Amino acid sequence: MTTGTRPPWQASTPCYGLVPVNTGRMAGASQGSARLAAVAVVGEVVSVDTEEYLAALRREGQALGDAAGRAGLRAAVPCCPGWTTADLLWHIGEVHHFWRGVVQRRASDGSEVPEPTRPADVDLLGWYRQGLERLLGVLAAADPATAVWTWAPQKNVGFVQRRMAQETVVHRMDAEMAAGVPTPIDPVLALDGVDEFLQFFSLGRRRDAAPLGGSVHLHATDADGEWLVTEIGDRLEFTRGHARGDAAARGSAGDLLLLLWRRRGPGDVEVRGDVVVLERLLARTDLN
Repeated sequence: MTTGTRPPWQASTPCYGLVPVNTGRMAGASQGSARLAAVAVVGEVVSVDTEEYLAALRREGQALGDAAGRAGLRAAVPCCPGWTTADLLWHIGEVHHFWRGVVQRRASDGSEVPEPTRPADVDLLGWYRQGLERLLGVLAAADPATAVWTWAPQKNVGFVQRRMAQETVVHRMDAEMAAGVPTPIDPVLALDGVDEFLQFFSLGRRRDAAPLGGSVHLHATDADGEWLVTEIGDRLEFTRGHARGDAAARGSAGDLLLLLWRRRGPGDVEVRGDVVVLERLLARTDLN
């Protein structure tokens, strides 16, 4: 898909959407705490504990590998233009390697973690599976409160445990779509993913992004989750709970999560009100 025909809400480059821009490495580098803190939040956070994050990481990570195996290494990844399943495995494996290193080393800076060497394609799936098990072992042995470097204001192992579960579930969907057999996302995990996205990934704004020009209400239809997103200047604010927006997007919690990550489009959920406002929200995000 060329840039000229790409919808404004769709990611412009393949699969980099899980990393803020201005990163020194694919696994993420700081945008600056002041900028990342420019968000207002009202309402209760979805409650997911450490064991649930680790269980989700294992489940979603194994499913990702299974789907990649079914698809074959040369299969195109529909949501990541230009990528094959081999590229997807390398990406998620590299991200797992990076954050495992951050926690294992109790790193104070992301540059402390050495970059891995990409294996030959024939070895990628086995390398990915081994890396997943190593990541799970390191995260399970660490106290969530332990201080480590992250690009976010939350600088502890708990952030990494949550981030790895959420990173992996979205890429599991990428792999399953490559295999042609996508399966639903657990609603509780998806609700937490929407929260995480709004807390940490919606803070940056693309330089050429149009003002939101209204408010967007997100409403999960299969779980208890609603959010109202507004913009004041460059500042994005969101509240949790029922409210009326200029645009409303209704769908399963998983579809809302994939909508924010631009794996779904407005046409894949029920939209009420001004769809242009929703499209501006999706196109606003300062992600690659």
